[in-house]
Amino acid sequence: MTSDAAVAAGPGIRYRSGRLEIAPHNCFACGSLNAQGLHLELHAQDGRCWTRLELPRRFEGWEGIAHGGIIATILDEVMAWALVEHDLWGVTARMSLDYRQPVPVETPIRAEGWITEARRRVVEAAGEIVDARDGSLLARGTATFVGASPARKAELQARYQVRFVPDGEATA
Repeated sequence: MTSDAAVAAGPGIRYRSGRLEIAPHNCFACGSLNAQGLHLELHAQDGRCWTRLELPRRFEGWEGIAHGGIIATILDEVMAWALVEHDLWGVTARMSLDYRQPVPVETPIRAEGWITEARRRVVEAAGEIVDARDGSLLARGTATFVGASPARKAELQARYQVRFVPDGEATA
């Protein structure tokens, strides 16, 4: 476990692992109902949330390169779902990105997010996008999330019905 994950988890925390199965919804990043969306397949492992994908040309900025807003969206999503993996729910209050290299379209990439610190209702997270072929760093981000109230958290849990499907298990 990385030191960042250890900070977030604390001693004795056991992480869930597998694909996140989420009730159908319209989120641009992870929703199955948004015809124009990214349709990210999210996974949880070792206290982190990750996804692997190839961006189609429709998400292109300059020719052959993914639009920076799409890269920001992917990082925001894996960082936000890292909170849910820890049974925290919140919204992005602030995000900062470093674009290290252009992210090519139609090339496998991997994005990963994790919690770096949790204080009451304020949660700090970090994330990275790497080239899935060679592991080279393409983009890195940090974000501050404000946690949902207990009542709102219950509403979100009921609405999204997140379930962890172990790797290799078929969807119910």
